[in-house]
Amino acid sequence: MIDLNLLPLYLTTVIALLLIPGPDMLLIASSSLSYGKKVGVYASFGNATSGLILTLLAALGVSAVIAVNPLALELLRILGAAYLLKMGWDCIRSSAADAPQIEQQDNIAKQLYRRAVMSNLLNPKALIFFVLFLPQFVSTQLATSSGQQMLVLGLLLNVMGLLFNLLLVAMVGTLGKSLLNNDKFRQNQNKFMGIIFFALAIWLLVSQVKSIS
Repeated sequence: MIDLNLLPLYLTTVIALLLIPGPDMLLIASSSLSYGKKVGVYASFGNATSGLILTLLAALGVSAVIAVNPLALELLRILGAAYLLKMGWDCIRSSAADAPQIEQQDNIAKQLYRRAVMSNLLNPKALIFFVLFLPQFVSTQLATSSGQQMLVLGLLLNVMGLLFNLLLVAMVGTLGKSLLNNDKFRQNQNKFMGIIFFALAIWLLVSQVKSIS
């Protein structure tokens, strides 16, 4: 369902893109460092879930409709930044007594999963990326429709991204294991994540998003 002649170039490009630090990498790495590997794994699957949704929207042509509308992109950017600011504020205003215990890791993991999904879906640059990137590797030499090819390319991208993020979680989670046993760090881990959410919100607010029309 995809052009095998383009596959080596596509895989090389995806690997290069995965190695470039971005907001998704920051969120996954910081959650692994703050709360442990399990939470990082959930954040990675949250990112993959949003990627699957964006892939479907791109394959169906919905993303392209949004991407050519400057007002829709601006609204998406504002909503995304507001969501991240709300998450950051909730973390910052939490007290030391709110620091999660080890047995609460399941609840924290589910929260980070949802936050990873929403932060990526509300990022207009992620949407535009799928609209602009996947079509470059759609071949006119195949009988398969462009939508079907984009779906397969997107699934391949998401699988590679998930594997990369899980490797990142394994490395960062191991480095941060000692921090989880540090009482002082545990008292401030929510505030650390609050700073991360604020940083992501600022990144989204100052970034320029242009329609592709």
